[in-house]
Amino acid sequence: MQEEIVFEDNHLLVINKKAGLLVQSDQSDDEALLDSYKQFIKKRDKKPNNVWLETAHRLDRPVSGVLIFAKSSKILPRLNKLFQERKIEKTYLAIVERKPQKLQAELIHYLVKNRQKNVTKAFQSEKKDSKKAILSYEYLGAGNHKHLLRVFPKTGRPHQIRAQLAAINCPIVGDLKYGSPKGRGHFIYLHAYSLEFIHPVKKEKISLQASLPNQTNWNIFKDYI
Repeated sequence: MQEEIVFEDNHLLVINKKAGLLVQSDQSDDEALLDSYKQFIKKRDKKPNNVWLETAHRLDRPVSGVLIFAKSSKILPRLNKLFQERKIEKTYLAIVERKPQKLQAELIHYLVKNRQKNVTKAFQSEKKDSKKAILSYEYLGAGNHKHLLRVFPKTGRPHQIRAQLAAINCPIVGDLKYGSPKGRGHFIYLHAYSLEFIHPVKKEKISLQASLPNQTNWNIFKDYI
């Protein structure tokens, strides 16, 4: 687990999450990363009491990349505020099934989540209970009949990138839920590549980057990034 840590200080723990792993406990019996890292820190640092650790944001289970944990109850609301005020610059990489019509564009949709099916649908116009979602992307290149996009989400809606790319007929490779023709097990080709923000305590700019998974399609595109 130590090898997955990208950055750590007294306030933050940042890891490179592997695809397929659960961030927080749900209705399944699978162990969550949050609990795993609490136990890891407790053992590593020989702490007699329970470790305080909480997620500052989430990544979908099949998504990999940069994930931040808050190490104290004081730092958590500060991190939450940075996310809410869009002061954290997020960059994702996505391998998609089709080349988009525009090589660079901003997408604006209105998302409606079906909680029973855990699926989000993107609409062009506002709907009842919808939430506005904004992202921009740029096309990086093609390989193995797939296409690589760099994605910059401006909002943080559930399944936002997956739903918005599917809405322009560019589903993420392996994402059966959003239109990819073939699954890839417990992962999809969406990677939270980097986060940039001002450290909420030290007031210094911090840039965090998660290396790509060692998987066939990602390896094909390493020279494009």
